[in-house]
Amino acid sequence: MLNVLITFLRLGMTSFGGPVAHIGYFRRELVERQRWVTEAQFAQYLALCQFLPGPASSQLGFLLGMHRAGFAGALCAFIAFTLPSVLLLLLFASSVATLSGPIGQAAIAGLKLVACVVVADALWAMWRALCPDTPSRLIALLSLLIMLTLQSPATQLIVIAGGGLAGVALIRRDNSQQIVPGLARIPAGLSWLLVIVFGLLLVMASLWPMVNPTSTAVFAAFYQAGALVFGGGHVVLPLLQESVVTTGWLSETDFLAGYGAAQAIPGPMFAFSAYLGALVAPTSGQIGIALIALLGMFLPGFLLVSAVLPVWQRLHRLAPALRAVSGVNAAVVGILAAAWYNPVLLHGLHSVSDGLIALCAFALLRLKKLPVLAVVGLCVALRIGVTVMAG
Repeated sequence: MLNVLITFLRLGMTSFGGPVAHIGYFRRELVERQRWVTEAQFAQYLALCQFLPGPASSQLGFLLGMHRAGFAGALCAFIAFTLPSVLLLLLFASSVATLSGPIGQAAIAGLKLVACVVVADALWAMWRALCPDTPSRLIALLSLLIMLTLQSPATQLIVIAGGGLAGVALIRRDNSQQIVPGLARIPAGLSWLLVIVFGLLLVMASLWPMVNPTSTAVFAAFYQAGALVFGGGHVVLPLLQESVVTTGWLSETDFLAGYGAAQAIPGPMFAFSAYLGALVAPTSGQIGIALIALLGMFLPGFLLVSAVLPVWQRLHRLAPALRAVSGVNAAVVGILAAAWYNPVLLHGLHSVSDGLIALCAFALLRLKKLPVLAVVGLCVALRIGVTVMAG
């Protein structure tokens, strides 16, 4: 548990770039460096999280913590990975005006370059590991084209399902190595209980009146958003805007200020819920409402991923299911490639100098195995240096 706590606290303080980049950080730390899980185990956990609504990177971290130290490890992983971003968002929002100058904006631009580099590194490694033959590469490329052409949250679910079907039909390689007995185990009875709790809470949240931002109403609003969103952190923002701005709980100016802050800090995007909870709360109860909003945002995803895990494990014993998993993994590579292009690359690279910094950082990360934290410092420092020289 202590290993989980320390590892995810470090990841929570250094994982810039949003949910797509987090997958790269997790893989580099837990597959390559510490070897908590094998490449196949990591791919299976990732494929499961991509199937379900909720914060995919936090769900992945939750499962990896569970793999290492049971449910206590899962809880440690969530707390350690989320706490730095929650604290930074609350502090960052109060001082966001100080980053309106050229140096502050250059620092933010440097953090976006970090995301470009880390995601590219993850894609390169996952392409080689998860797309070893022609059918899987075709599935990945087709998934990429579909995601770039039809940009909507529903598209991701369709692509993943299509990747599974294509895997059953096209992939014929020996997948026996994907049957990994070391996956985290959850009793079947507990799995059904979690499904029931998830469903009851969703029904109650849907029926609860959203007139005033009481603690129960805040939990209901954020639980609905966390239970119904597919596509990761950025997709949940419109749902949250409808929950807190349309209801009159928060001004659009305050909402957008927090959104800007959320782009520049490490950790899960869903931690934005704590910022919103603190702002809609009375002055005397800000911390409590912030924690309630945070719990409502993350709880449905964790309930679902824990409930579905036993079924996922049983499916892996069937040959067609193994081929489907190979197809899903290939589709996930395509989805990540599309997300790397838009929004990571399009929002991260704005000049030739940005491209050169990113290429330099990528070479140091991939070839020289430079620590990710050093890459963060390098990108930010070089981007600030370019701004100072140009000014």
